[in-house]
Amino acid sequence: MERSWRLSDFDYPLPAERIAQRPITPRDGSRLLISREEGITDGCFSDLTGWLAPGDLLVLNDTRVIPARLFARKSTGGRVEILLSRPLDAHGLWEALIGGNRPVRAGSELTVGEGFSVRVEGREADRFLLRLTVAEGSVDAALERHGQLPLPPYIVASDAAEDRERYQTVFARQAGAVAAPTAGLHFTPELLAALERQGVQSAMATLHVGLGTFQPVRQDDLAGHVMHREFFSISAEVARQVNETRRSGGRVVAVGTTVTRLLESAVGEDGRVEPRTGETGLFILPGFKFRVVDRMITNFHLPKSTLLMLVAAFTGKERQERDYAHAVAQGYRFYSYGDANLLFPHREALSP
Repeated sequence: MERSWRLSDFDYPLPAERIAQRPITPRDGSRLLISREEGITDGCFSDLTGWLAPGDLLVLNDTRVIPARLFARKSTGGRVEILLSRPLDAHGLWEALIGGNRPVRAGSELTVGEGFSVRVEGREADRFLLRLTVAEGSVDAALERHGQLPLPPYIVASDAAEDRERYQTVFARQAGAVAAPTAGLHFTPELLAALERQGVQSAMATLHVGLGTFQPVRQDDLAGHVMHREFFSISAEVARQVNETRRSGGRVVAVGTTVTRLLESAVGEDGRVEPRTGETGLFILPGFKFRVVDRMITNFHLPKSTLLMLVAAFTGKERQERDYAHAVAQGYRFYSYGDANLLFPHREALSP
C-alpha cells in the first residue's frame, strides 16, 4: 500500500548559522556530500571529476535569472515591492506578486522610475496582472536598469553588485527565471573543461524557475498539493544525447532538481526522452519511479519544500534524513549559496 505523505514528514531542524549568506570563491571550492546506500563521503565540488566516468552525460539548466524585483511608488507616495513571475504576452503584461503596507487595487498606477510605469490590471488569488510600460526602449532594457535579482528571503547579507554575477550560472543563456538553478552555481568553465577531457559530455536544456519556488506548501496532506507550473524546453539534439547515453550504458547526471523535473517530464511511454517545449507541473514524492535520471547534483533544500521531497524520492526518505543530519553536524552550508550533494539513487527509486 502506498504511503500517504504529510508536510510534517519533511521537516528538520536547521541552526540559522548554517544558512549560507554569501557564495564561496572559487565556485567549485564548495563542499560536496556524496550520498550512497553504503555511506557518506565528504569532499569538495572540484572532486566531481573522480565521481563521473567517460560516457556519462551532465544535463545542465541554461536558464538565466532576470532582474525581476522592482520597487515602485503609488500615486499617494506609498512604496511597494513587485516580484515579476512570467510574461503573459509580448506587450508588457506580466504575472507578479506585490508586497506593501496597504493592498493595491486594480487600476492603480505605479511608478518604478523615470519613463517606467506599471498599471495593475487585475488579480487572481495571490497573483497580480501588471502592464509594464516604458517611454523609450524595451521593457527588458528597463528591467536591467531598474530591477534587482530576486534573491531568496533567507539571504539577508546581500551584495547587489556581486549577486549580479554570482547568482547566475556560468552557462546561463535563456532569460526567464526568477530564481537560479542553484546546483549549477558550483560549476566553473575550468571544471566543465576538465570533465569534457575525461570523456564526460554535457548538454543544455531550459527550465525557467518560477515564483512557486518561493511559495510555502500550505497543505499538510500532500496528496492535495498542486505543484506550480514552470516553462521548460528540451531540444531534439539534447533528447538524442540523453537517449544515446542510456543506450550505451552511460549515466545521465541531472544538475539540479529543475533538470530532474524537466527530464522526467519529457520521457515518453517507451522510456525515451522526447524533444518538448511547454510547462511542467510534475510533483515528485517518495514512491516516484525515476525513468531517466541516474545521478543528481543538488544543494541542500528548505524544510517542508517540494525540492526536499524530490530528494527524498531519489535517495529514499531514511537516507535523506541521514544525509541532512550529517550535513548539519559537519557544518555544511545550506540553501542557494550553500554546498552541494552528489546523490546516488535508492534502488527502489528507479523504474525497472
